Amino acid sequence: MKTEEMILNNLSLGYPLERLANKSRILFLDIETTGFLSGNSAVYLIGCAYFEYGNWVVKQFFASTEDEEEAILNSFFSFAEGYDMLIHYNGNSFDLPFLKARAEKYNIQYDLDKKAGLDIYRRIYTYRNLLKLPDCRLKTIEQFLDVYREDRYNGGELISVYNDYLTSHDYGLYNILISHNSDDMVGMLKVLPILSYYDLLNEPLTAAGVNMNSYNDLNGIPRRELVIEIHFESTLPKPFSFMGRGCHFKAEGNDGVLVIPLYDEELKYFYANYKDYYYLPLEDMAVHKSIATYVDKEFREQAKASNCYTRKISTYLPQWTHFVTPFFKRSYESKDLYFELTDDIKKDRELFSAYASHVINAIAFQN
Repeated sequence: MKTEEMILNNLSLGYPLERLANKSRILFLDIETTGFLSGNSAVYLIGCAYFEYGNWVVKQFFASTEDEEEAILNSFFSFAEGYDMLIHYNGNSFDLPFLKARAEKYNIQYDLDKKAGLDIYRRIYTYRNLLKLPDCRLKTIEQFLDVYREDRYNGGELISVYNDYLTSHDYGLYNILISHNSDDMVGMLKVLPILSYYDLLNEPLTAAGVNMNSYNDLNGIPRRELVIEIHFESTLPKPFSFMGRGCHFKAEGNDGVLVIPLYDEELKYFYANYKDYYYLPLEDMAVHKSIATYVDKEFREQAKASNCYTRKISTYLPQWTHFVTPFFKRSYESKDLYFELTDDIKKDRELFSAYASHVINAIAFQN
């Protein structure tokens, strides 16, 4: 068995790992195997990265012969005991189940599943279309973030390289195997800023400013819109923008701008308990029976769900769940929901912060 250590002097991650855990208690993980099925394949290289004495360090456990798999597993599991959190790339689907299966083969105690974990691949997979990514391979994310490497191989191609090494023990082949894994470890560290997009769409936002803007649309019709200036904690590595549902969002660094259309019109509020109301056709509104009993029977009728409403002309904002109640609609059948922009809401900065998250997620995942 061979071990290698490489100190990554002054490597800046560009992402606040402290938001996840104490970085000295975090272990990054990546393995190389002789195949994709743990039942008939082995682990020949386990790479990890950890923070120590002000620098990131890559440590690798390498099986020089076929019978050293048990040794590198024991060494790695012993080393991993000192860490509370594992970070990996698609490790939930491959690395961790593979290690568990191989540990069971040798009756080695496996407790990695007791540690906190973060799978970078799973964190960003949902947002691949939003980020216009063709796929979520590690090298694709590296290219997106302008992280470049010279490695020409993938894990599958290295299987034959390792088999050749077992026969020849050629140092050049060994160097290819070690370098590929260390490049993966460094690449994993350098793509951490991609998590900032996840944070933006999942962590609380701060409405730093709220304003109304007036303009004429392409047809010359006067329109108004709400502009929310947003601040968020994680720094985006690249500018980010998308639109949908009549709204537009753009962000750069730690700040963004969200533009939402305002609707100045008459909308309807539908009462839930329509059996307790009469509908007044002449007034086109519903009135509670306790009041409508004084209305002549010829001018009233039992309300239905579809006409049990009151109408109001005001300024409204769109919403896609019952974010603010009461909510208004244009018709009973309509799925579009709105809430009234009241004077109290205009003063509620905390509500606008939550509303910004509501809108951004609605237009990001509008399918």
